[in-house]
Amino acid sequence: MTSRAAAVDERCLLLTGFEPFGGDSVNPSLAVVRALHGRRAGHWRMAAVQLPCVFSTALRSLRMAIETHRPAAVLCLGLAGNRSAISVERVAINLIDARIPDNAGAQPIDQPVLAGGPAAHFTGLPAKAIVARLQAAGLAAELSFSAGSFVCNQVFYGLMAALAERPDVVGGFIHLPPLPEQAARHPTSRPMALDDQVQAIRLVAELLAAGTPESHGVGGSLS
Repeated sequence: MTSRAAAVDERCLLLTGFEPFGGDSVNPSLAVVRALHGRRAGHWRMAAVQLPCVFSTALRSLRMAIETHRPAAVLCLGLAGNRSAISVERVAINLIDARIPDNAGAQPIDQPVLAGGPAAHFTGLPAKAIVARLQAAGLAAELSFSAGSFVCNQVFYGLMAALAERPDVVGGFIHLPPLPEQAARHPTSRPMALDDQVQAIRLVAELLAAGTPESHGVGGSLS
């Protein structure tokens, strides 16, 4: 193998998941990235990193992970307790408005993620292509136009701001539904088994590693 081929083979897909928060004892985002750590998607090696559900340290942890792994792509995952599908987020807003305290007890209200930053950042993922691929595999998947205003949105916004300086790196955020063992805490959602969530993110990784472009079919929302 040539040195150039070896370098390509060692490119990394950085996967991040959050520690449990809000009274939950598990977080599917962390379980999924741990299940995929060390596996391959095409020529990419997947590397998992745990992020704190803490406003003051989450972005610093993300930036350190990017500097350490120098990834070809970054896929951040989080739990959305009211969702019933794999939700591919399209836009991050420059707003923190915490409905509950983070894991350090902080509850910032009406604060920017990045002072002086743009109002929003759009995903770098081929969001519609991802949803179509997951649905074709029989998995519940949807586009989402709001990543909320908690730490997930903060990380999504911070990720896209950081990748603006790395235009060769693809990145974005996906929300996951609760696991079956979380059903009692999230009665308005339809839980999804961990194996199905792992399969979904593996398919996303393969799609990204293949350089799949965005599809431009109808995918908008009226509300």
